[in-house]
Amino acid sequence: MAVTLNASTSSGLVQTADTSGQIELQSNGTTKATVSSSGLAIGQYNPSTSLITSGTAVASTSGTSIDFTSIPSWVKRITVMFSGVSTNGSSEYLIQIGTSAGIQTTNYLGQATYTGAGTAGVNFSSGFLVRSDDAAEVNHGMATLCLLDSATGVCVMSSLLGHSNENYITVAAGAKTLSGILDRVRITTVNGTDTFDAGSINILYE
Repeated sequence: MAVTLNASTSSGLVQTADTSGQIELQSNGTTKATVSSSGLAIGQYNPSTSLITSGTAVASTSGTSIDFTSIPSWVKRITVMFSGVSTNGSSEYLIQIGTSAGIQTTNYLGQATYTGAGTAGVNFSSGFLVRSDDAAEVNHGMATLCLLDSATGVCVMSSLLGHSNENYITVAAGAKTLSGILDRVRITTVNGTDTFDAGSINILYE
């Protein structure tokens, strides 16, 4: 046995104990998880409950920016997904991240370029650049943001987008040191005035 916390529908939360050095979490007498010196063992996995959390998809059909906020402090990876996204102008897309103090708009590092187009890579320090410089372009794909070091706030990004009406894709990668805990993501454009006019955007976090 172990230190056992048993959530029972008939008798509430029941605790029993011994000297094994383990903690068992039970439901109606069935062990769901065991915590020991070797770590956490999950006794039963519910496939209907995802380990990845989805945000709420936002129609990217209006506005100059799309924000996802209230991201939990424990999150280590965020995936930004684009489907059929377009704007009414030629300003490049930016992904910006931030903390409870707001979106941060300086000191982003990295590079973005087109594949197969012979175009040199470019970067803007105001955000992670995701290249799309034509109002007629319709974009599909994803960008992944990962927390490299929670002690220093270093986040890294990579992205891959395809253009359904063009014969190339865009790739990008970069890094940004946050002054605080990541809790929000913004998708906008370099000039901040082009308007989204098609598609949808969502995030996954874990």
